[in-house]
Amino acid sequence: MTHGRGKSIAILQSNYIPWKGYFDIIAAVDEFVIFDEVQFTRRDWRNRNRIVNHGRVQWLTIPVATKGAFDSAVCDIEVVASDWADRHWSTLRHAYGKAPHFHHYAPALERAYAEAARLSLLSAINRLFLKTLCQFLDLATPLLSSADVPREAANPTARLVEICKARRADRYVSGPAARAYIDPAMFSTAGIGLAYADYAGYPTYVQGTAAFEHGVSMLDVLMRLGPDSRRHLKSLRPGAEFLEPAEV
Repeated sequence: MTHGRGKSIAILQSNYIPWKGYFDIIAAVDEFVIFDEVQFTRRDWRNRNRIVNHGRVQWLTIPVATKGAFDSAVCDIEVVASDWADRHWSTLRHAYGKAPHFHHYAPALERAYAEAARLSLLSAINRLFLKTLCQFLDLATPLLSSADVPREAANPTARLVEICKARRADRYVSGPAARAYIDPAMFSTAGIGLAYADYAGYPTYVQGTAAFEHGVSMLDVLMRLGPDSRRHLKSLRPGAEFLEPAEV
């Protein structure tokens, strides 16, 4: 979180059991807004992520109803079966059952999957796991919803500015991919600072793979490192440069 400065905020679409960079952004801000009012994108991170299963990277995908729903917002996407939760939990037990910290997190994670099996909306499932993993990481950043801020702006960047203003934030933190579509001038005009996350320089750890893979779920870090997982978030490491101010 910010110290000695104003209020910082991040606004991102929900992901399923995201990677460490996602939680690094959560750790770097005072409020995190889940932005699921935007269109669902197939073969993206909204309903799937990767783990390491006995040395090999494996996808875990929540089956969702997309037929005839290509224009639907993430918040409206429904899962098509409840047995996915049992299958994912079984796969995680098989993949990480012998990991050093599996038994520390297993009870709460199993309860989360049991609760997720009763939910029908992808966005609600993603939020459940975001809260669960934030608890594992001892991150107290509030998780809010963009739906709580009435929409008036049509332009994508203007909508982000609108949410920042409604939450009285004077700094917006974004993932680096957003450079392709964000208009920095809109933030500057509104008096809101803009910074991008820098994912370079993450340390490695014993993962059991032939070549280390950073782009896997935060669960991989937690299962192998336990409480030391926080040291793998750049925003929490003294002297680590995680945020890069945007050029206007």
